[in-house]
Amino acid sequence: MALYLIGDVQGCDAALGQLLDTVAFSPSRDRLIVLGDLVNRGPASLAALRRLVALGDAAQTLLGNHDLHLLGLACGVRRPHRLDTATDVLAAPEREALLRWLRQRPLAWREHDVLMVHAGVLPSWTSAQTLALAAEVQAVLRSADWADFLQQMYGNEPDRWQGDLQGADRLRVIVNALTRLRFCTPDGRMEFATKEGGAAAAPPGYLPWFDVPGRRTAGEVLAFGHWSTLGWIDNRPTLLSLDTGCVWGGCLTAVRLEPGAHVAERIQVRCPQAQRPGPA
Repeated sequence: MALYLIGDVQGCDAALGQLLDTVAFSPSRDRLIVLGDLVNRGPASLAALRRLVALGDAAQTLLGNHDLHLLGLACGVRRPHRLDTATDVLAAPEREALLRWLRQRPLAWREHDVLMVHAGVLPSWTSAQTLALAAEVQAVLRSADWADFLQQMYGNEPDRWQGDLQGADRLRVIVNALTRLRFCTPDGRMEFATKEGGAAAAPPGYLPWFDVPGRRTAGEVLAFGHWSTLGWIDNRPTLLSLDTGCVWGGCLTAVRLEPGAHVAERIQVRCPQAQRPGPA
């Protein structure tokens, strides 16, 4: 069995299909994990979701900020952005089944000794704590109160984790870290205004979340997406940065993992559906 991790698809179904064909992916033999942002910005969100749903237990997908945005659109919590391209999902005959499937997705996952998230992990969190906190949000999204939760989910405050946070504030910090984080201070204060540039674009006083001294997950292999302008990191074997800007004219990237978090192969395909230059 081969295990493949794939970065942000963002509705680029043609690239996803091409990549799966390139590795000769077999649902009866192989396993696929997509690190969030399945939809939006690309032209074929509905087709991408249908493809992933059809893979059944052979595929696991995480929730990214664009996937949560789609849920917010569906229940009227969010207004469409001018660049949104996920309306094909909302108009689909199986809309409710797709949204229900999306709400069942986790926000963090661990497999083959790799911790996987869409965006980042706060420096004070351990791997076990990350999974446990993600499960708190997952439980609400899977409940009958999911739409009420989405009404309270958006916002940048609180901007740092504290163990005694409760209610919507607690869940908001968890969601923001796992689906939006790029930069934070050494004490874990998050920054969300900076969206252009790679690691060197950190505002004064901030660092890429993975460079914070004393990060409690520093000894583990982490796989994440979300940061298209960061791209693949060649010299950091414990960091698998898999958003390589497919929808913006880059590549859709996958790695094949062997047990023990060993990257056996990196596979990339160019996106025939790329939309326009810019950050994802």
